[in-house]
Amino acid sequence: MITLSKVSKKIGTRTLFEDVCVTFNPRRRYGLTGPNGAGKSTLLKILLGGEPSTSGSVKLPKKTGFLHQNIEEFRDFKLLDVVVMGNRTLWKAMSERDELYEQKMTDAIGMRLGDLEEIIAEEDGYSADSNAALLLSGIGIPLEMHEKQMFELPTDLQFRVLLCQALFGNPEALLLDEPTNHLDLESIGWLETFLLDYVGTLVVISHDRHFLNAITTDIADIDYETIIIYPGNYDDMLVTKTAVREKAEKENRSKEKRILQLRTVVAKFGAGTRASQMRSKVREIDRLKPAELKKSNIERPYVRFPSPETPSGQTVLRAKKIGKAYDTHQIIQNFSIEIERFEKIAVIGSNGMGKTTLLKMLAKKMLSDSGNIEWGHQVNMGYFPQDHSDLIEKSETISVFDWIKRALPEIYDQEIRSVLGKLLFSGDDAFKQVCRLSGGESARLILSTLMLGRHNTLVLDEPNNHLDLESVSALGHGLKEFRGTVILATHNRDLINQVATKTISLEKGGIVFFDGNLEEYLQGRE
Repeated sequence: MITLSKVSKKIGTRTLFEDVCVTFNPRRRYGLTGPNGAGKSTLLKILLGGEPSTSGSVKLPKKTGFLHQNIEEFRDFKLLDVVVMGNRTLWKAMSERDELYEQKMTDAIGMRLGDLEEIIAEEDGYSADSNAALLLSGIGIPLEMHEKQMFELPTDLQFRVLLCQALFGNPEALLLDEPTNHLDLESIGWLETFLLDYVGTLVVISHDRHFLNAITTDIADIDYETIIIYPGNYDDMLVTKTAVREKAEKENRSKEKRILQLRTVVAKFGAGTRASQMRSKVREIDRLKPAELKKSNIERPYVRFPSPETPSGQTVLRAKKIGKAYDTHQIIQNFSIEIERFEKIAVIGSNGMGKTTLLKMLAKKMLSDSGNIEWGHQVNMGYFPQDHSDLIEKSETISVFDWIKRALPEIYDQEIRSVLGKLLFSGDDAFKQVCRLSGGESARLILSTLMLGRHNTLVLDEPNNHLDLESVSALGHGLKEFRGTVILATHNRDLINQVATKTISLEKGGIVFFDGNLEEYLQGRE
């Protein structure tokens, strides 16, 4: 059980939440939701003691697992050891035991070793390595890597190790901030199964709507300067929250209408012989005063890609037997495809299978080692890279508005300001320096240029990364309505199912082409 008692957090003059009294119960899985900047990660830091609250207190179970974000802290440790560190009591006892065995044996050391062995036994330490190996294998890290040091692994696999660390040792509570980041579809499926069997208290932040709907029993939504618990998953919460708000607004409108009627009567008869009767009307006006509804902190962007000024030819792209290798490791081999106008293709596959490499070659941002790629007649391609720094130099002091103006000098200033407003860069935010942008803001900036560019073809590599749930939903709707061709790589299942008409799956046995979206592909494979 996790208990918050009158917890408040203010940053400068802004209140994230105030006097929150909430209990997160065992055997319940809570999705912590709210837009970027609402205070989700801040709340987890408060729970863990990494950041002070403005007021109030927090009570946590003794064994609480949490997802570290600082991979550098563990770079020189073996993978198995990093996972075992998730049980801090066990790791401390094992580390002290190993140090004592390096010293000359004395009675005191012998007594202490006996105590440590008892702690290790109580914490199931003699099965620690095998339990850690099970977690690592389940999340897609092969057995031959388990003895490697962290720095020897790619960054995405290091984050998977840290996720295993959070899950290790049967913690009574789990706090997970974006656990599906750096996970492919297969690993996300494994994590869902693990969490559905988890019997402790889970609080998870995720921008993956499908993931939240699959695992959560409740939603803890940060809005209206408080935290409200809604039973059910994310979609259930949206229905309930909207209905509650609409009901409150309707009641206020009814009260305001009645107050207007009463004031008209009082103004007409208040000074005459019926003045005494009007006093009851005045009291009713005071009683009917509408409740003050706090403003929601949710901001929904508007993503629409205008119809292209010039449509492409019927055949948008032809790739014939293209291949790419890094050193001796072949990533893409003999890949051929012909993409027609208006097709919307999702590229899926486990991490390391070459999705980004394939998209870069198709977008001609990277040369293939073999084969050839031909774009069709009048194709105007817009590209969204997985790594935003491919487009946005974080050292630049140029403003958001000027960055777009430099990229698209032919676009009128008013049109740029209009699109920036739709992507939540309103007012002075349009002149924020690009070097100060968050990951979500950088993603929305790139989307702004794609909305202004009037492209007839879009190549998008993980465009949902760093976007909150509202922004991902808006992006999906915009791509679905787009009157052009889309090639999209993502692990976000809702986004694929909303947009894709065809699926390309990069698998160990080869490349699979499927006519349909992800859900249809998975059903067909089963």
